[in-house]
Amino acid sequence: MGLAKTEIFTDKQNEIALFAKAFGHPARVSILQFLFKIDSCVCRDIVNEIGLAQPTISQHLKELKHLGLIKGNVEGTSVCYCINEEKWAAMKSIMSEFLNQDASNNSNCC
Repeated sequence: MGLAKTEIFTDKQNEIALFAKAFGHPARVSILQFLFKIDSCVCRDIVNEIGLAQPTISQHLKELKHLGLIKGNVEGTSVCYCINEEKWAAMKSIMSEFLNQDASNNSNCC
């Protein structure tokens, strides 16, 4: 099996791809929307809201936390999750710059 060869791309290109991957699964999109709606919650709240199995939700939370888009704080025997507002703002800036590349390009293609 071949390598992804991420080292041949810039750090910014790799970061954009990782953010895009986060939005590449509807469960992660749903988790983020839920966290924005209620501000913070524990995993079982997300399981109840979305309807996927707890291990599945935990895996998606792990991915989002790895990217830094969410934070998790231990509260007793549970972890309380919320949006990491600093990282979210940074992600929005990076993705906006990427998505708005066409705004400065006035060429007529094909």
